[in-house]
Amino acid sequence: MAESYCEIAKGHPFHGPFHDNEHGFPTRDDAVLFERLCLEINQAGLSWLTVLKKREAFRKAYRGFDLDKVARFGKRDIDRLLGDAGIIRNRRKIEAAIENAKRLCAVRAEHGSFAGWLDGQVPQNLEEWIPVFRKTFVFTGKEIVNEFLTGTGYLPGAHDPECPVYRLVLKEKPPWMRE
Repeated sequence: MAESYCEIAKGHPFHGPFHDNEHGFPTRDDAVLFERLCLEINQAGLSWLTVLKKREAFRKAYRGFDLDKVARFGKRDIDRLLGDAGIIRNRRKIEAAIENAKRLCAVRAEHGSFAGWLDGQVPQNLEEWIPVFRKTFVFTGKEIVNEFLTGTGYLPGAHDPECPVYRLVLKEKPPWMRE
């Protein structure tokens, strides 16, 4: 039987802090939600550890994941990002981040925030979320959508019920509890 993320993260210098302080906890902050979406997109085909190790470089390269700033990125920024060894230099993933920032600015204009848009979709199961994400964003396949929604509290399953962090997440009343 495969180890759960709760078991893998225990005491790990990168997974541990992420697991204990962020994974599964709800957030209302658009920059944090956008960062998590971008990180999940960048994880595609790679390990989560690779992404966590590059996280600070991603924050710097993507201007703190400020939606307005990233939405204005152009060819020069794409070239800068493609030359940045601190991040994952994949043109499709970089262009997806920029396009998704543009789309999130439109979502924010209509729904007040990314979190407001997400809240408007609750409750849904993964199979219902996938077409909504694919219609709204780019580079959002099943695994990316699942990990993003689980990791930000919109779907259950981030922690084993025996994990002490599970109880902390429940105290925050994540959106999946509204079902």
